[in-house]
Amino acid sequence: MELRRLVLAGAVMLAMLPAGAEPAYAAAKSAQVQAATAQKRTQIAGAKRKLTAAAPDASGVGLDSIASQLNGNQSVPWSIVIGLTLLTLLPALLLSMTPMVRLLVVFHFLRQALGTQTAPSNQVLMGLGLMMTWFLMQPVMLQVDQQALTPYRARTISGEQALELGAAPVKTYMLRYAREKDLALFASAGMSARPKTAAELPMQVVVPAYMLSELKAGFQIGAVLFLPFLLVDLAIASITTSVGMMQLPPVVISTPVKILLFVMVDGWNLLAGSLLKSF
Repeated sequence: MELRRLVLAGAVMLAMLPAGAEPAYAAAKSAQVQAATAQKRTQIAGAKRKLTAAAPDASGVGLDSIASQLNGNQSVPWSIVIGLTLLTLLPALLLSMTPMVRLLVVFHFLRQALGTQTAPSNQVLMGLGLMMTWFLMQPVMLQVDQQALTPYRARTISGEQALELGAAPVKTYMLRYAREKDLALFASAGMSARPKTAAELPMQVVVPAYMLSELKAGFQIGAVLFLPFLLVDLAIASITTSVGMMQLPPVVISTPVKILLFVMVDGWNLLAGSLLKSF
C-alpha cells in the first residue's frame, strides 16, 4: 500500500512540474521506489532467517544436531548385541546344558503311564522341570558367578575371558554325566586328534554327548516307571475280559485305579526324590 501511494503521489507531482524538470524528477522518484523495494526485501529476508533459526528450537532438535548424533552413534554397543543373542539362545541352552532334558523325558513318560493325556499340562511340567533344574544347577551357577561374573563386573577381565571362565564349571558338570561312549562318538567324528583327557574336549563335543547321555538316562527311568502301571493295565484288562465286560474299554477302569495308586504311595514325592538322587 505504501508503494502504491508513493507511485500515485509521484505521478501527481510529475503532472504539476514543468516540461524540463520531468526527467530529473522521474529519475529521483525511480531511485526512491527502488530503495523502498530493496528495504522491503531485506525485511522479508530477515523474517525468514528468524523463522528458520527458531524452527529447530521449536522441534527440539535441528538438522545439524541430528546429523551430529548419527555420526557420533554409528555403532551399537556390543553388550546389547550379546545380551539379545543370549536371550534368544536361552531355551536351547537350558535344554542342552542342564538336567532339564532328563526331567522332561521322565515327566512325559509318567503322564503316558498314568493315561492322562493333558494332566498335568505341558506348562506345569515345564515349570516343575525348570525349578528342579534351578535347584540342581545352583552350585554350578555359584561357581560361574564367582569365577566369571564377579571379576567381569569389577572390570578386571574382558568379556571373552569371562565367557571362557564361566564355561569351565558348566563343562565340568556335563563331563560328570556324559558317557565315555558318547564322548568318543562325537570326538571321533569332529576331531582329527584324540585328546588325552576329557577336560581337553571342546564344548561342541561335550554338549551333544551330554544330551545323548541324558536322553538315555531319562528313557531308562521312564521305562522302569512305566512297568508298574503296565501291570495294572494288564490286570484290569484280564479282569474285565474274564467277567464278560467286552464292550467296556479297560482304560476306563484302569486310569482311575492308576491315579489312585499313584496318589496313595505319594508318587510325586518319590519321583522327585529319585530324580534328585540320580544327579
